[in-house]
Amino acid sequence: MKIIVDRHRCIGAGMCVLLAPAVFDQDAVDGKVRLLDPAPPPGALASTREAEQVCPSGAISVVADGDS
Repeated sequence: MKIIVDRHRCIGAGMCVLLAPAVFDQDAVDGKVRLLDPAPPPGALASTREAEQVCPSGAISVVADGDS
């Protein structure tokens, strides 16, 4: 799994941090997403995908191993 975040698109809603706190955090200065782990373990796939789906600005992209 590979995770890509676009800080320019992020609006700082924080849903990603609530759903996958081991993977995402919010910057203390601007409140935008910070990627803590760009390649989390397979066990984190469901929560990371959910964070991608609920992100209101579409700032998160998740590419699972084997996806093209």
